[in-house]
Amino acid sequence: MSLAEADAAMPSVSQRAVGYTLRAELIPKTHTVRGSGTIVWRNTARVATDRLHVHLYLNAFKNERTVFWRVPVSGFRGDPLSGPGRIEVQRFFIRELERDVWPEAPTTPGDPEDATDIELPLPRSIEPGETLTIDTTWTSHLPSVTLRTGYSGSFHMVAQWFPKLARLEPDGTWAHFPFHRMSEFYADYGTYDVTVTTPATFTVGAVGELVSETPASPAPTASSAPAASAAPAASAAPAPGDDGEPGARVVRRYNATDVHDFSFAAWDRFRTLSETTAAGVKITCLFPANREAEARTEIDAVKFGLGYFGAAFGRYPYRTLTIVHPPPGAGEAGGMEYPTLITTGGASLTSIVTTREIEILTLHELAHQWFYGLVGSNEFRAPFLDEGLTSYAETDACEARWPGASGGEGFGLSLGLPSLHRAGALMGTRHLAVSSSVPDFIAGSDYGALVYSRSAATLRTLANVYGEDTVRRAVGLYARRYRFAHPTPDDFFASMRETLGDEAGAALRTALDTPSSVDFIAADLDSWPRTDGKPGFAGQVLVRRLGEIRLPVDVLLIAEDGTTRRLRWDAATSAHLLPYEGDSPLVAAVIDPEHRILLDEDLTNNAFTTQGRRFPWRVMEASTFSFGVLARGCCREGRGRLRASQQLVWCRA
Repeated sequence: MSLAEADAAMPSVSQRAVGYTLRAELIPKTHTVRGSGTIVWRNTARVATDRLHVHLYLNAFKNERTVFWRVPVSGFRGDPLSGPGRIEVQRFFIRELERDVWPEAPTTPGDPEDATDIELPLPRSIEPGETLTIDTTWTSHLPSVTLRTGYSGSFHMVAQWFPKLARLEPDGTWAHFPFHRMSEFYADYGTYDVTVTTPATFTVGAVGELVSETPASPAPTASSAPAASAAPAASAAPAPGDDGEPGARVVRRYNATDVHDFSFAAWDRFRTLSETTAAGVKITCLFPANREAEARTEIDAVKFGLGYFGAAFGRYPYRTLTIVHPPPGAGEAGGMEYPTLITTGGASLTSIVTTREIEILTLHELAHQWFYGLVGSNEFRAPFLDEGLTSYAETDACEARWPGASGGEGFGLSLGLPSLHRAGALMGTRHLAVSSSVPDFIAGSDYGALVYSRSAATLRTLANVYGEDTVRRAVGLYARRYRFAHPTPDDFFASMRETLGDEAGAALRTALDTPSSVDFIAADLDSWPRTDGKPGFAGQVLVRRLGEIRLPVDVLLIAEDGTTRRLRWDAATSAHLLPYEGDSPLVAAVIDPEHRILLDEDLTNNAFTTQGRRFPWRVMEASTFSFGVLARGCCREGRGRLRASQQLVWCRA
């Protein structure tokens, strides 16, 4: 199938299994959000269900006994809290059942210390196609900024702030899980109609489109307040201004369709820049003072990325894209993605080298609009389907824009993102598959090295071997086929094999779905005068493949007179003798002279000469990686930002 045919076959809307009509009032003084609203949920499974599952992920930050804090994970983001967070549900009334089903003391099933994954048994089964209408009220207490949400001063990143229904899979199982430090999110596609009330001095950036902005009505007095009523009226909008904070308020209404989450940022010191692309997408960047240069860089990166990713993975279907650049001190809110909204961070550094941290981060978060947003895979079950494919897409786009220097350049050297991902990939442990679920990773370093770097290095390796356009097309067909479809790892591997062929598809699955490795070795060579009466020399080269990943590789044979011959080895066996014929004795052999196989464990054994082993041509990983560290160290604020720079590859969302 061509990309044009795949574009035509792409669904234009999602299944829209859920609709949220929410009202939120941000109270900056107490860092709370008072919320109310209605959730309309439809059973899209093939079977009935007798329960609901609701995620209350802000409860991850309520104390040190939650799964988030209790399960030790080293080497990953998540700053300690100076202020805890939690979410309290006051009402969860299902109209069709005529009852409030919220338990008095909700906890995660089987874990009384955690309350991020709530099971709600229902008095009767809900049949396929049946709809429930839920009126709910709640209060969200934001934590000090940590791991994608929270406050820092008057800056508020409001994420995972409402009772969010888990996804019911087609077979009737609920895809639910507690909030884990390395996990992100998974939910049904639907519609969001959200009104956000803030002090009038605050600027807001949110998922979706701003459809209205009006002054808030004054708070009702005791004499004018309506009498309390029993049922649905309890979910009426909270009265603005009765929290003790003086001043005018503004109500902004946002609509978002065919998305699976909603978040917003609010701050009274945001500056704003906006541009509209030729395709009609309005890009808005909210940023702190003295960061206009970074904001313009981010907008420029998004303009490029929307076109590049749209051509590669299917048209971006929304009319807005909001960039939130958090202020200093709120870095934990940066490096994250929500539908139509991304967060970035950092400052441009003055140095004698050029680094592209802001561009890379922006393009990475933007690529999530496809592999987190439009495909909607389960990030808890298979994070590589999001973070891995996003890291590949980011690298592909950066290499297209800055060939060979996608990571930076200086001192006469260039740093490419493929080299950085190779370095990260080789740090990954071999006891765990890239495709593992989040709880299987016991360290953030393993998670970063495997899910981010090894995924990217694997797909880049396939691109080097089979062609960049071929692999980009394969990923693009997958993204189009499974738009709004919540694909599984099996769906991904089958789709890629269908496009790339059996050989490449098998290598991809081995590299990502099993603990695997590959190391090519030029083990020996010899040549001798021909014995068949013809002039010249004959010979052979012994090559070996250690590990499970089978990829064809070029071997360069070099004769004493300088002539060369290139042979293709399919690497189907662990050892092979390559024949040689030439006018001059064979003196050297180099496996993979262009270094296409980024997964090759040890490049120092890729070359062999008649004088013994030698380093192969173009072994630049150590020097380019050192250049990357040196470049950051030479930058203004370099030492303080080195840890953040190293985390850029692994710990962004």
